[in-house]
Amino acid sequence: MYLLYSALLAIGLLLALPYWLWEMLRHGKYRAGLGERLGSVPHRLKEAPTRPTIWIHAVSVGEVLAVSGLVGELRRAFPQFRVAVSTTTDTGQKLALARFGKENVFYFPFDFAFAIRPYLRELQPRLVILAETEFWPNFLRLAHRTSRVAVVNARISDKSWPGYRRFRRMLPGILRHVDLFLAQTPEDAARLRDIGAQSDRIQVSGNLKFDVAVPPAPPIVASLGDMFQRAGAGPIIVCGSTVEGEEPLLLAAFEKVLAAHPNAVMILAPRHPERFSEVAQLLEQLKIPFSRRSSWNDEAIRGGVLLVDTIGELASLYSLGDIAFVGGSLVPRGGHNIIEPAQHGIPIIVGNHTENFRDIIGLFQIHDAVRVVGAAELPLVWMDLLSNEAEQKALGRRGAETLKTQTGATQRTLDALSILLESASAVAQQL
Repeated sequence: MYLLYSALLAIGLLLALPYWLWEMLRHGKYRAGLGERLGSVPHRLKEAPTRPTIWIHAVSVGEVLAVSGLVGELRRAFPQFRVAVSTTTDTGQKLALARFGKENVFYFPFDFAFAIRPYLRELQPRLVILAETEFWPNFLRLAHRTSRVAVVNARISDKSWPGYRRFRRMLPGILRHVDLFLAQTPEDAARLRDIGAQSDRIQVSGNLKFDVAVPPAPPIVASLGDMFQRAGAGPIIVCGSTVEGEEPLLLAAFEKVLAAHPNAVMILAPRHPERFSEVAQLLEQLKIPFSRRSSWNDEAIRGGVLLVDTIGELASLYSLGDIAFVGGSLVPRGGHNIIEPAQHGIPIIVGNHTENFRDIIGLFQIHDAVRVVGAAELPLVWMDLLSNEAEQKALGRRGAETLKTQTGATQRTLDALSILLESASAVAQQL
């Protein structure tokens, strides 16, 4: 089975090669870390002192944020271990480098034995931790030969659920290489059992993203806040993690807000860096005044847009908003995480395509702590909240209170992983 899988994966990569080359030329995507993905262990990993390793794989920014607290707790609980973190995306890599140090961060290898084995030889992991649902057959098989393997914050989204079910005959053989699944919710646990994970290896530990600490605010937050106050700008609407097809809808709604609030400002943060220039061109076409965050130099912004064309600042920028909109949800992309604006206690609005975060959105809806709207309703909801300060503050407060009720997943995850790691260490001592 693994030989056939590897052959099909190779064919798929070859067929996708023209697209990869196009993206490299157009946006520079996939160029970074290509050698690492092919199994070339970066020298920075080899410079660290040799010691047993805990290898955590976090695909992108969301997963890196989710495991950040866990990384800190593992380092405190097991100082004799090195904690190394791999990512798949460039944005995830940048955030991981900033948070965990360059000597501990690298790109996850392609799922071929020749690319995986050099990392296993170099790191010699005692425990391998995968965030959410990264079921790479070759990696799981090879890692499990010498390590305990756990999946933390495990989830099966509504979007991926039908695909997993189609491969239910093959999945039990792959999932047997995972010693522990720590699911976000009982529903995720049930779905894991349904696709072939062994029941005695599944626990429900909660969602790590509820425990993500508010990051220290970068200097830009205070600078922008001072500027908005001096310029008499407001209200401030923060639109974060927006995707293709959303910005025209958001900007149309914002123009209606401007008609009633001429000094309003939209802080607009596209999800993907390769789209920054595209969104800037859209703003120029619509003749909406805007400044790019990367070139902003304390000039006044009011009655226009601040285009956030930088990485890693959005979570803190939510604190400046009177209203937050979280993207990927006005168009069918499954939505993005609403926890960051909730941490700042500002009212949250999302579109009606939020299936990737069904449990979080559902929880917030139960507590009347989020507004879910379609594109046609969006400007009306914005205007309604901006004209009702009491409800605006109450909605934000309910979001922050809902968030506080869900903490504790990091400690439960650490407790379960500690047992697994201790068993792995006991086996290692016997060898």
